Amino acid sequence: MTQVGVSKVASGYSLEGQQPYQQSLTARKPKLLEQLRQALRSRHYSRRTEQTYCQWVKRFIYFHRVRHPAEMGEPEINAFLTHLAVKERVSASTQNQALSALLFLYRHVLKRKIGDLGEVIRARKPKHLPVVMTREEVKVVLSHLKGDRWLMASLMYGAGLRLMECLRLRVQGVDFAANQLIVRDGKGFKDRVTMLPEMVKDPLLQHLKSVKGIHERDLAEGYGCVFMPYALAKKYPNAAANWRWQFVFPQEHRWVNRKTGQQGRHHVHESVLQRAVKEAVRRAGMVKHATPHTFRHSFATHLLEDGYDIRTVQELLGHKDVKTTMVYTHVLNRGGKGVRSPLDGLESSSGKVSYTDLHKIPG
Repeated sequence: MTQVGVSKVASGYSLEGQQPYQQSLTARKPKLLEQLRQALRSRHYSRRTEQTYCQWVKRFIYFHRVRHPAEMGEPEINAFLTHLAVKERVSASTQNQALSALLFLYRHVLKRKIGDLGEVIRARKPKHLPVVMTREEVKVVLSHLKGDRWLMASLMYGAGLRLMECLRLRVQGVDFAANQLIVRDGKGFKDRVTMLPEMVKDPLLQHLKSVKGIHERDLAEGYGCVFMPYALAKKYPNAAANWRWQFVFPQEHRWVNRKTGQQGRHHVHESVLQRAVKEAVRRAGMVKHATPHTFRHSFATHLLEDGYDIRTVQELLGHKDVKTTMVYTHVLNRGGKGVRSPLDGLESSSGKVSYTDLHKIPG
């Protein structure tokens, strides 16, 4: 089928055999994926969720030889999900993500209820423990980071921030007087307050002075605007150029809108810190698969080690359910921290038994 044919089917209509007037009326109807995007945006889903759901809907359509979803139902969804688990061997979370995308499509775009999916072969959900660094490992990895990379990683470990929460932090979200950070629109569209580590206050102040200088130069050149969430740009037309709305970690180069010529600075791309941490872990000689998110895991684990209440840690992390936070208690019990190995209890009259003692040949 040609690309034009695919576009027609995925759009939900065909223009063949229609009168010019009918064609003009039909052409005004948004395409299927555009309807999906509008439904997601009206419910304030993130752009990443929007991109992911659109990709899953496309894969669903192409899997069934470019049939329109309106012509399909439970059997086709069942076949697609089973294919993901059996043939593509995806993880349980990936299969659930695909199901969520299709359910959203049918419920909110096609206005159809999906019934029993039958015997769907579900991917087995493994129980993974998070990778956690020791305090010494955190110190070594941070020592191999410099400048704003060190500052971002330090905030993630010191305040338990997610990667995108750290990068999307705005100037008004840093409260030096109260020693706290205000996370806006975190995961699940929840705001929360977490601590501002004393160790990063002075470096962060110096960093913000440098960022403010860049912002003032941008304003002098006729730019200096930043992306505003939701419809705040219309509600507060001048806020985009205000210092309090600027990102704490702006990108090095200004973005350019080719249509309007407008320029501004978004926050740094997540790959900047990801690459820096990967290199720092390599230089530290660590064999653990540590990523920026490992700092957040380590933050939670070390707080629990220090005796802080799990509800307090849950609030700082922004977890909806304490069961999510409970995974870090399992990490605490690993490696002999909770239970002493019986091998270590083997002692001789003179003290601990060594490998040599165990392998002595009876005389």
